Amino acid sequence: MSSMAAAADVGTAEEASAMVRKAVAFLKANGKEKTLAEVSNAKGQFVDRDLYISVYDMNGTVLAHGTNPRLIGKDVTALKDADGKEFIKEILSKAKAGGKGNADYKWPNPVSKEIQAKTVYFEKADDLVFSSGYYK
Repeated sequence: MSSMAAAADVGTAEEASAMVRKAVAFLKANGKEKTLAEVSNAKGQFVDRDLYISVYDMNGTVLAHGTNPRLIGKDVTALKDADGKEFIKEILSKAKAGGKGNADYKWPNPVSKEIQAKTVYFEKADDLVFSSGYYK
């Protein structure tokens, strides 16, 4: 029973990709300024358990972040995961080439604070890249 309850406390791949699609739809309906503000609202609709949205410009600057407001305005292209992987560069490269996709890296879980394997789903919309990932 407790493992089932714990599983319900974490987001899934489907929920992460659905959250990205919802954020892109929000952008189209409400514009860039309102979208970035809502994504950065830790109590808003784009933060759910260990799922949250990050928004980057095409140069790797964080424009909105659901759980870490200190990253907003920072160029994170050189950011590396626990294994030294430059995952932001991979996300931006794939977004420029195909518009959407997945990337794997290791990152601190905002709920457990432990470094865990994560798969992120991302989509390019206008000049923005929206991403959300789930922890494995």
